[in-house]
Amino acid sequence: MSKTKINIPEKGAAVQKDRETYAISPYLQGGLADPDTLRKIADVAEKYGAKFLKLTSEHRITIYGIPFEDIDNVWKDLGMEPGGLSGKIVRPLKFCIGSSSCKMAKQNTIKLGIEIDKQFRGIKTPDKMKIAISGCENSCAEPAVRDIGLIGTKEGWNVLVGGNAGLQPRLGKLIAKNLSDKEVLDLIDKIITYYKENGEKTGLSRRLGKVIHSMGFEKFSQEILEK
Repeated sequence: MSKTKINIPEKGAAVQKDRETYAISPYLQGGLADPDTLRKIADVAEKYGAKFLKLTSEHRITIYGIPFEDIDNVWKDLGMEPGGLSGKIVRPLKFCIGSSSCKMAKQNTIKLGIEIDKQFRGIKTPDKMKIAISGCENSCAEPAVRDIGLIGTKEGWNVLVGGNAGLQPRLGKLIAKNLSDKEVLDLIDKIITYYKENGEKTGLSRRLGKVIHSMGFEKFSQEILEK
């Protein structure tokens, strides 16, 4: 079968600049990995002659320079699912180390981050959706420039919505304060559901921030919080 007939994103691979080799990113929840996993990734990368490995800004380890014909065997040897998901879906979560280790953190980012990832990762949305969690106001995970961003405080979680980076960066706006873990999960579910219902009405591909801007933040927040 020719390369043009293969759906590369479904194989967990992205073609590179040379148009001959591919990059793959094994799924590491929030960038967490034990020594055995790191050794396995390194061994597989070496076995298939990878050009290099890169720790990405989204807390992934990406293997670059994999020949097309080796993609399936690489995944088989890794025994891991793809983490470099693309397209119009909720992307893998980004979170800092939180109160499990950081002296500045006010909340447990790992516990909540894993639960958010478990519930929402891969859900189809009108455009890509990124979520990030920081355990304190230092915002190491950059929640202010994510579609949904969480910041830990002594009282709970502050939730921002509508942020994004890119050519036209936008800061997220505060929609709720001092939430518990359960309240955060409920709110994220409402936001994603609302985004799917309203973001698809125009038939245009628009990030959450643009949808919020077009209707007005006050209307958006009111309708979300009333649900």
